[in-house]
Amino acid sequence: MCLTRRHFIQWVLGLTLLPYLPFWGREAGAQSLPAEKTPLSPSEKIETGNAIGQFFNGEELTYEVGFWLIQRAGLGRLSFKAMGKKGYYTATLQGETLGVLGWVARYRVDTYRSVMEEIDEGKALRAVSFEEDVKVGNKIKRRIHLFDYQRRTWTNKRLKKDGTWEVVEKEIPPGMVYDDFITASYNFRYGVYGSIERGKKYAVATFPRKGLSTYEVRIAPKEEEERKRKSGGIRGGKDFLLRLKLDPETTYSKEGLIEGWLSKDLCPTEGAIKDVTVLGDVKGTLIKRTVRSS
Repeated sequence: MCLTRRHFIQWVLGLTLLPYLPFWGREAGAQSLPAEKTPLSPSEKIETGNAIGQFFNGEELTYEVGFWLIQRAGLGRLSFKAMGKKGYYTATLQGETLGVLGWVARYRVDTYRSVMEEIDEGKALRAVSFEEDVKVGNKIKRRIHLFDYQRRTWTNKRLKKDGTWEVVEKEIPPGMVYDDFITASYNFRYGVYGSIERGKKYAVATFPRKGLSTYEVRIAPKEEEERKRKSGGIRGGKDFLLRLKLDPETTYSKEGLIEGWLSKDLCPTEGAIKDVTVLGDVKGTLIKRTVRSS
């Protein structure tokens, strides 16, 4: 198994983790996470009549990514905003390399953008489109996914080197809804896949990549969570331990283990790809959180 320069940069950014489990970053403490209002849990939001879009509207999370050699190797920002059309929202994740590593990587910037619509009377989000941009120096790689649930089609567009688009259209199976990883993260936090409970497993459907159309997220039981706290010196703000195990070749790691933490109000607060080849644990740290009124 060879860890190429391109994959090295991806792991440092921590963005390769996100298509599988977008719960990463470590809460630096209540004082360092300013918010303009006190967030409520999804269940409390539902009881007050607020839809999923209102719950997340204005939220912006900033993460620092690093590993044993370079503690501040990359920066990631995830934002959620209402669009002009009622019931439509856009969420953008952007990650970039920093410092010396940024120079080596020609200041690579990865941008993921999801346009979502509320469905089921505001109880869930569904992706309308999903864009992936990778900028390295003056070169840009772009891929766009379009979801049409009336026609049951998923259109995959890839920008080629000559400036033309390669377009592939596939059928969305009846009864299936594909969530890109950004949409899935908000749906999960809101409880769309089930209430957040220790010891529970969740199946998340996403559009197929290399044959994978669903993945399983598991919240550790209380006993396992406590063992992790004692062994890892876990600080406050980490209330739910999540685990996901993938093929080691997919994660370039020994066991393919991904771990993450959610706070009491279900904000992603800590995560790591464990034992990545050469890098060790690739970790993320939540350094700033902003929540604005709807």
